[in-house]
Amino acid sequence: MNQTPRPRSRLAKRLHGVAVLNQLGPGLITGAADDDPSGIATYSQGGAQAGFDLLWTLALTFPLMVAIQMVSALIGRVTGKGLAKNMTKVLPKQVVGLLVALLFVANTINVGADLAAMGEAARLVSGLNAHAATIFFALLSLVLQLFIPYRRYARFLTVLTFSLFAYVALLFLLKLDWAAIGFGLIGVHADLSPRAVTTIVAIFGTTISPYLFFWQSAQEVEEVAQHPEEQPLVQAPRQAPAAVERIRIDTFAGMFASNFIALAIMVATAATLHAHGVTQIETAADAAKALEPIAGRFAFFLFAVGIIGTGLLAVPVLAGSAAYAVGDAWGFKTGLDRMPWQATGFYAVIGAAMLLGLGLLWTPLDPIKALYWSAVINGVVAVPVMAALMIVAGSKTMGNFKVGPLLGGLGWLSTAVMAAAAIAMIYFNIG
Repeated sequence: MNQTPRPRSRLAKRLHGVAVLNQLGPGLITGAADDDPSGIATYSQGGAQAGFDLLWTLALTFPLMVAIQMVSALIGRVTGKGLAKNMTKVLPKQVVGLLVALLFVANTINVGADLAAMGEAARLVSGLNAHAATIFFALLSLVLQLFIPYRRYARFLTVLTFSLFAYVALLFLLKLDWAAIGFGLIGVHADLSPRAVTTIVAIFGTTISPYLFFWQSAQEVEEVAQHPEEQPLVQAPRQAPAAVERIRIDTFAGMFASNFIALAIMVATAATLHAHGVTQIETAADAAKALEPIAGRFAFFLFAVGIIGTGLLAVPVLAGSAAYAVGDAWGFKTGLDRMPWQATGFYAVIGAAMLLGLGLLWTPLDPIKALYWSAVINGVVAVPVMAALMIVAGSKTMGNFKVGPLLGGLGWLSTAVMAAAAIAMIYFNIG
């Protein structure tokens, strides 16, 4: 007997026939940008130093990262305004200004460190002058942000996310101890020594970073601006089911990709560098160089090319998130969909972040120490920023779209974990 086909669920209908790149946008780009060259260096150090014993950190950060990024995205989509603008409603403007200023400083240092890593990776792969390659990458990124329309620019960033899978490909070249990986993921041999705690704090701070909150929220605002039929959900509640469903899928996919790539980097360096006694990594380029004599030229090439691809993705996110935060806090016009002459303040912040970051490479400032202090700033700034966005998410600003107990609870738990990480960072490194 023929059976009547069961109707597809609404989720299946929406996904069927829809291009992946159209379904995955702000969340995917945000998650991929988290694995920037400085993040690669941190994950490489974790694998080199502790082997598989710190893999549990990424299993822990995944649900927390999903929660806080989903809250950030919902705030942008519901209110039609960026995080800094919303935070001025729950915090004194001077406090928001200070947080934004610290974010700009940390992002600028991170931009410089990422550009330096890209230049060094280009030198390792092609023999080009590292400084010349660094300047080229900085100018390329700046031109793309200034003159490419947002829709094309967003597609470009989305395509760049595929460069991250170089680190997944790397795993197929290695012989892996899957039992040890499994034990590492559940923390059977968790190392909580002072040295390991410092690395754990660095992993938390690298994975859950303030610039990601501002970027994903701002990109949801951009998505509304680019589609005239869409409105902030407080004004058009009928759009909520489809919008929230898209945000959920997009954010989950993006954060999964972020943590999965980070896991691949940590596993690869644990299986190669740690296994051969290489336990100290300071930069992503150091990890690439150390891999070559152990895992071969092709593994080295994949690792180095991945640094360049992730840098091209992350640098505009770092500069752009700072510009969105400054613009929202001080009332500038913002938006990558505008031309430079239509939002001069916004693009001036992007240019300043890029050029100051590039300029740091020609100062006596040690880029490794600078990156460390940017991580310290990010780790400290993240706590009040996360607390503020959770307050916004539960406030009347969200209308009928206040976060529920599950998402709200995970968001506050993520805030508490970052607060503990910041305290641990200060205790072990300054105290």
